[in-house]
Amino acid sequence: MASTEEPTVEAAASKKEVGGEQESATAAAAEDEDTGAQVAPIVKLQEVAVTTGEENENVLLNLKCKLYRFDKEGNQWKERGVGTVKLLEHKETGKVRLVMRQSKTLKICANHLVIPSITIQEHAGNDKSCVWHAADFADGELKEETFCIRFPSVEDCKSFKQTFKDVSESQVKRTGETEEDNTAANLIQKLSVGEKDQEEKPEVKEASATEEKKDGNQKDENSADEKTPHVTCSFVRPSSKIRWQKGCSAVCGLLEGCLLVVLKMR
Repeated sequence: MASTEEPTVEAAASKKEVGGEQESATAAAAEDEDTGAQVAPIVKLQEVAVTTGEENENVLLNLKCKLYRFDKEGNQWKERGVGTVKLLEHKETGKVRLVMRQSKTLKICANHLVIPSITIQEHAGNDKSCVWHAADFADGELKEETFCIRFPSVEDCKSFKQTFKDVSESQVKRTGETEEDNTAANLIQKLSVGEKDQEEKPEVKEASATEEKKDGNQKDENSADEKTPHVTCSFVRPSSKIRWQKGCSAVCGLLEGCLLVVLKMR
């Protein structure tokens, strides 16, 4: 009897296992089935063009790294972020800047120009990291910061240092060329100004000569006026002329009357 019962129990267990496998297979097939139902979105989002400020720049270097900055108050290194560091050269001005963004949030961790005064050197005791000092603008204002950057490999660290040094040397040459260009432009400007002054000087002389002639003519006129005596003419009013004529006629009339009387008496 015992031999007959044991196979039946094993058979029942195998049936249960097979049934469970079939149920799981049917459930998976049901999940994979495409019902064809379409759900319309509640809010429609439009694509927006995002500008990073790097559109007019060429990428000279792009490496993954971890950045630290030195906290002077706490006298310790603090992690600034994990992401990618880039050396970007502007297409028009030729200036190069270092930019680092965090990998997930794309927050700016470092943003400063690469200038000849910046010196980069290896961090003591670590071949994968290096240190430098710069005026950073990551927080929206210039701050003097001391950075330490660490790369996953020694090769990345060496390529970063070499590219950084090459850029600083090129900036030295560029600043020298710009200074020479500025001095040449200043000399040309001075020469052009000197020529203009020389051209303007004869005109000034001619103008001064004409003014002197005018002053001489005025002096001659004034001297002539001083030599000629001033004659004041007094004009008699018409009413006074009429009175004078009447007085003369009256006197003549009296004289004639006197003559007649004298003649009659003779």
